Amino acid sequence: MERVEAELFTDGGNNAVVRLPPRRFPGVLIQGDSLSIIRSEVAEVVESCDQDDLAGARETAGLLLANLDDLLARYTAALEAHKIPRPY
Repeated sequence: MERVEAELFTDGGNNAVVRLPPRRFPGVLIQGDSLSIIRSEVAEVVESCDQDDLAGARETAGLLLANLDDLLARYTAALEAHKIPRPY
């Protein structure tokens, strides 16, 4: 394990916007349980598609997309608050 100093751009929470050296742009630190939930939702979409349950796949994908949109909005707000251009 290596200890490094990181810049924290948001409160910790389940997903923090941080910049690690020597990266130019911050990233998002997602807690393991939150990452597991995202993975489960993607697996649910795949399973629904395999079972030709397009309505179920669409519903789960919509929830997943909304969660990712929230995460991206938090990231974007953190960049704007610190006058950092978006990397995309």
